Amino acid sequence: MRNPAIVSALDDLLDSLSRCLDEESARRIAAFHVSPTVQARAEVLAEHANEGKLTAYELEEYDAFIDAADWIAILQLKAKQQLKSTRT
Repeated sequence: MRNPAIVSALDDLLDSLSRCLDEESARRIAAFHVSPTVQARAEVLAEHANEGKLTAYELEEYDAFIDAADWIAILQLKAKQQLKSTRT
């Protein structure tokens, strides 16, 4: 996601969504990690991408991983911000 308008819209959406989280849910999202299987597949795809050897199918899969990672990272940040604000 490199388009600033998309990033801004996503930020706004996830900001609103994060306000719906109770403390336990926010904690679990903040601590979320992908499974070793998913991580390994993402690393294989990243390696193929770096080598310029991604097939069309792999490129679609890799783009989906990147998009999902962006969503998750922003939601984790929002969850962490919510947790921090509830402590103060």
